[in-house]
Amino acid sequence: MKVLLIILLVILGIILVPVLIIAISSLFVNPNMEYHYNSSYFRFLLNASTGVMIVLLRIKLHVTGLEKIPEGRFLLVGNHRSNYDPLLTWYVLRDKQLAYLSKEENFRVPGYGRIIRKCGFLPIDRNNPRTALKTLATCAQMIKDDKVSFGIYPEGTRSKECLLLPFHDGIFRVAQMAEVPIVVVAVQGTEKIHKQYIRKRSEVSLDFVDVMPAEEVKKMRTHEIGQHVREVLLAALNPKGEEE
Repeated sequence: MKVLLIILLVILGIILVPVLIIAISSLFVNPNMEYHYNSSYFRFLLNASTGVMIVLLRIKLHVTGLEKIPEGRFLLVGNHRSNYDPLLTWYVLRDKQLAYLSKEENFRVPGYGRIIRKCGFLPIDRNNPRTALKTLATCAQMIKDDKVSFGIYPEGTRSKECLLLPFHDGIFRVAQMAEVPIVVVAVQGTEKIHKQYIRKRSEVSLDFVDVMPAEEVKKMRTHEIGQHVREVLLAALNPKGEEE
């Protein structure tokens, strides 16, 4: 009985200590300010808490293609199936200081909303094209200044049916303006995490399937880039050639 109690206390501590540290640290972040750099301290909090989440939610990661990731900065694009997609991706690429363009609501999540601000994440207003263009320009400049690499979902939102939605090709302008490669990642299995973490382990795969060199990206039109990325993702997500 004592052993069980000790185990429960340890588990409780593992959960509560990070939550307390995050809550206190977030008090020192201005929730109305954009931070155009990556804070090493807040990045550590982000990665450490994500690691704890992966253990608690019983997520088993299968990662391929890491050897394709370039040494310098890049724009990461991929399919979007659940809210876990960016969390697992920034954890896998934790040595790359990966930030994301994200909807404003995510910056209002208690604790985490302020932490991601200090890691260089930027809110984007998808209902205001003029403001969105300015955000894309800021994103490109941060990459060019070697502050962070950025992740963006061309679909713009999650696909609840796990089918590729139409792309917003304008986002590829970020890579052109920053003059960096585009890394393509195919994500599968994240849509099951919230349904089965209590019953069984979730198998999630992150496959870094393609890298488009900066020189190639610069010469192409954004819709051509989008078409190429879409074809690469379809091939990775549907190896049997099934149509989406």
